[in-house]
Amino acid sequence: MKEFGYFVSTVQEYLWSFPMLFLLFGTHVYFTVRLKFIQKKLPKGIIMSFAGSKRGGGADNVSPYSALSMALAATIGTGNIVGISTAIAIGGPGAVFWCWVTGFLGIATCYAECFLAVKYRKQKPDGSYLGGPMYVLEHGLKKKGLAVVFAFCTVLASFGIGSSVQSHSIRTAAEELAPVSPHVIGIAAGVLAGVIIVGGKKKIAGVCTWLVPVMSVCYLAGCFWIIGANRNVLPQTVGIIFRSAFSGQAALGGIVGRTVMTGMRIGISRGLFTNEAGLGSTPMAAAATKEESPIRQGLISMTGPFWDTVVLCAITGIAIVSSIISHPSVYDGVQPERMCFVAFSGLPVGGNVILPVSLALFAFATIIGWNVYGTAAVHYLWGEAGVRVYQVLYMMAVYLGAVLSMDLVWGLSDLFNSAMAIPNLLALWMLRDIVVKESGC
Repeated sequence: MKEFGYFVSTVQEYLWSFPMLFLLFGTHVYFTVRLKFIQKKLPKGIIMSFAGSKRGGGADNVSPYSALSMALAATIGTGNIVGISTAIAIGGPGAVFWCWVTGFLGIATCYAECFLAVKYRKQKPDGSYLGGPMYVLEHGLKKKGLAVVFAFCTVLASFGIGSSVQSHSIRTAAEELAPVSPHVIGIAAGVLAGVIIVGGKKKIAGVCTWLVPVMSVCYLAGCFWIIGANRNVLPQTVGIIFRSAFSGQAALGGIVGRTVMTGMRIGISRGLFTNEAGLGSTPMAAAATKEESPIRQGLISMTGPFWDTVVLCAITGIAIVSSIISHPSVYDGVQPERMCFVAFSGLPVGGNVILPVSLALFAFATIIGWNVYGTAAVHYLWGEAGVRVYQVLYMMAVYLGAVLSMDLVWGLSDLFNSAMAIPNLLALWMLRDIVVKESGC
């Protein structure tokens, strides 16, 4: 098992060190250019996402806003908090800038993949829709084999990054507040998630439409308080983030100096992994909407990377860096993943509670959001008969994640994510002219 774990770690580190980063970032840049900087339509997409919040209904379809909420529930997670903390520690403040850039460029790729998901989705007899890269690969490219590979890897990834890894994060967050048995945490998370996911996409969407805004607002309130408390160093904070992105960084608050390439590599990889643009997950939520226009749903879905990375990750980064500049000695010897906890400990009330609760809520939202992806993949592979079996196994994975070591699961999750991304990116590149032409660009 140790040798297998080493093999998995070696493969996933290779894939995510350069090939995957280059392919994803290059795709983001390409679609940004070919779609004539579609990011300029962000305000329109935001308006449509809220204006369409009442349009869902019938069968198991969801509104465009609900589809966006499900996608955000799956992408907004511990990576937005702990991930940014470690990115700053490893890559320096400049990593925040490159994470932001990657999220901004990823908006174009998210539009393209969600456009294709709606265009090539399948309608069930009850009027609901099924879609995602597997349907794009099968119906758009006539590559059934690749579609099966994508769907199978999605199922496997859902047991890792979608469920067990997230329940382990809930356990870690709970242990910040009080000593609780991992078994209790696992059972509670599994049962609560099960109650929601057995209700189908509409039930999940209903929970996500209020959970995502509430948890985001609560967390951001803490971040804004930290930024406000350190407002005297805010110009210096923004300055050092930009300067270190292009000229490297000297030692800062216990963080050793970093080169430009290190900050760029860490920031780009964190941005790519956080918003999932290009990985093929978000299109499965977009395809479930009742919205008939691929263009409209593409514009609505592309606001996901904006909220996830451009807003949430950027504000997290500014809050942490400003805290480091104001209180450098407090961060000496602090582990990278603990830097966000140190920053929140400066809140006048409840700082040691707000962050663990936020982490737990983000992780739980990811659990129910990723179930939508796994269920779509299972339905594609085995039909409706396989869904209930999958849901039971998914709840078991939630429980196991809280009680087992996650090192191997993390490695396998990264590996399966890359296996999802490759066929999805192939579909994007081979159907790129259709996206551009039918989008009027």
